[in-house]
Amino acid sequence: MSGLAKGVDCLSHQCALANNERTIGVIGTGLDGSYPSECMNVQNELMNTNLVVSEYPLGSKPLKYHFVERNRIIAGLCEKLIVVEAKQKSGSLITASLALSENRDVLAVPGNITSPLSIGCNQLIASGARPCLSDNDVLEESLV
Repeated sequence: MSGLAKGVDCLSHQCALANNERTIGVIGTGLDGSYPSECMNVQNELMNTNLVVSEYPLGSKPLKYHFVERNRIIAGLCEKLIVVEAKQKSGSLITASLALSENRDVLAVPGNITSPLSIGCNQLIASGARPCLSDNDVLEESLV
């Protein structure tokens, strides 16, 4: 499950679809909209084969605050949250904070200390999130 953002979000849905796995997209527009446009084909496929969720009525545009609100739905629906990339101030960190407040497990993929996209993940790990170094870390977390 993810917010169907460009990058790793969209890629994770593509991988799930390619492997006949179930996945959920939570979007910040009406169900008749798509943002970003790069993920429109993936969103359409999810709508036909899996599930896309929005709390906004048809015709709702991608307003900035919709995405922060969407993150609380993601945090509420997940059992565990894996943060793969996160800038120092990002929606991913907002989602992680919301997930922690809902007693969800939060894992973070560590990254290069000079990369802006790793700062958030590395900060999460420094704050006590479990490092996600392999698929076994996700599976082990399920058994705990």
